[in-house]
Amino acid sequence: MADFSYENKARAQGFGSVCGVDEAGAGPLCGPVYAAAVILPDNCELPGLDDSKKLTEKKREKLFPLIKQTALAWSVAWVDEKEIDATDILSARLKAMQSAIDALSVKADYALIDGNRDRGRSAEIIIPHECIVKGDSLSMSIAAASVLAKVSRDHFVVEVLDKQYPQYGFAKHKGYGTELHREMIEKYGPCPAHRMTFLKKWTNE
Repeated sequence: MADFSYENKARAQGFGSVCGVDEAGAGPLCGPVYAAAVILPDNCELPGLDDSKKLTEKKREKLFPLIKQTALAWSVAWVDEKEIDATDILSARLKAMQSAIDALSVKADYALIDGNRDRGRSAEIIIPHECIVKGDSLSMSIAAASVLAKVSRDHFVVEVLDKQYPQYGFAKHKGYGTELHREMIEKYGPCPAHRMTFLKKWTNE
């Protein structure tokens, strides 16, 4: 279960402003990858907070405004599908993460990063940090960031992409490579929101 052990350890080392960082949308075949950074008050209460992937959509939606209200600072950033295609998904993820850190209204001096990667070909995390595998299940700050990133991306897919390209059913699958999504690509071909580097079968590359 997520707690404040990693945040407290960083503060014990002298860091005053510790943020948790996570991304959402690395796997889908379309749209941006999103990242969020969150600085929570010491040992605050956010009942039911966990890795966003373990929560129902209803619970994520309930926590979304609560996290924003509780946080000392939070921000969300994204890198679009064109840049993902022009670079690579790891670099795009890390750029989104660093952009979210940079956009915090309270400057962070240490970051807890979900996963085991902090450097890509064209982007990296540049503030003092540590990578935590399954960090969204271990750190409250990272869990909070995972919810903000996931819900923000889902809202964009449903409210923007699904309306622009209704034939693909984006609201149903959020852009992931489900059977329905693949059937729609087969039927209509890729749209401008698709990540062409993820669609080798349809682009004959």
